[in-house]
Amino acid sequence: MEGAEVTTARSSDVAAIEALVHEAYDPYTERIGGPAGPLEEDYSAIVAAGRALVARREGRIVGLLVTSVHPDHLLVENLAVATSERGRGLGSSLLAISDELARRAGVPEVRLYTHEKMTENLAFYPRRGFRETGRRTEDGSPRVFFARRVDDPHD
Repeated sequence: MEGAEVTTARSSDVAAIEALVHEAYDPYTERIGGPAGPLEEDYSAIVAAGRALVARREGRIVGLLVTSVHPDHLLVENLAVATSERGRGLGSSLLAISDELARRAGVPEVRLYTHEKMTENLAFYPRRGFRETGRRTEDGSPRVFFARRVDDPHD
């Protein structure tokens, strides 16, 4: 993530966040049979609630992390990385930040889920210390659920 700065998103970032989300998720629309959940979120509300972090490189938003705190975990609701940044460690760095957010919130694990047809994610998350915890259909989407404890070593 060298050269990228991570900050809390501001209202002036919403248009760039929405563009990044489309860049990250539009390619999956045909494969999964409709828009991915993150394409239908209200980013103005998410940003206003302080739940979005953005990574900027040279002033451009290239990464997004949206989280929410629950009694026993931190949920990563969205992890999006610009095409130009893939393979450079930005996604892993944002996931490491989610661990820190969980620690600060006093919860022991980070959880997330992905659509079962987003096969790239099914390989990505286990390589970063996440274990699959289940599969079920929610909101009409077949999802694969993952978790990792924040006190476990992982890359």
